[in-house]
Amino acid sequence: MGSDLAARTDMELLQAVAAGDSAAFIAVYDRYNRIAFGLAYRILGDPSLAEEAVQDAFMQVWRRAATFDVRDGANVRGWVLTIVHHRAIDAHRRSQRHADRQVTLDERLELRSLVDTWEVVAQRLDGEEVREALDLLPEEQRRAVELAYFGGLTQKEIAEREAAPLGTVKGRLRLGLNKLRTMLMTDDRQSPSRGD
Repeated sequence: MGSDLAARTDMELLQAVAAGDSAAFIAVYDRYNRIAFGLAYRILGDPSLAEEAVQDAFMQVWRRAATFDVRDGANVRGWVLTIVHHRAIDAHRRSQRHADRQVTLDERLELRSLVDTWEVVAQRLDGEEVREALDLLPEEQRRAVELAYFGGLTQKEIAEREAAPLGTVKGRLRLGLNKLRTMLMTDDRQSPSRGD
């Protein structure tokens, strides 16, 4: 990466990408490809699928750079990793899809809600920061969040794996994500109530 590009902020690089600057795009890729691959690999567990998800994600970064709006409260790193997360989950679902599997409208609406919450969390995504916050969650909530976001499982799949009612899994995810979002947005490392 050229020293001029290396010295630029994420926002400056993304603005250059939006203007069609391929060198700036390579700089963004160089800056975030390792953490992007780590996230995709954690979700997919397969290096070739993870590479493909990262490639798809960065192509989307290239195409959508002009749509990034800092006024939404997002940062470039969180935005890029949210796209990687979406591509990895899509890849996982494609690899898990069975011909007879149908997703109900309720599952789609619940998934949209969880994805929206993930986007808030991803804006503050720092591996160590998120791990510390996850460790403060009650065990059942932590496992549900990890299985959904890093394991790529649906709520129904989590319920089957955990031998728990679907409503319980939905509640654990909702509570866990809300606590996680609160901890990451306030930088509050006080342990949340574990009685929830």
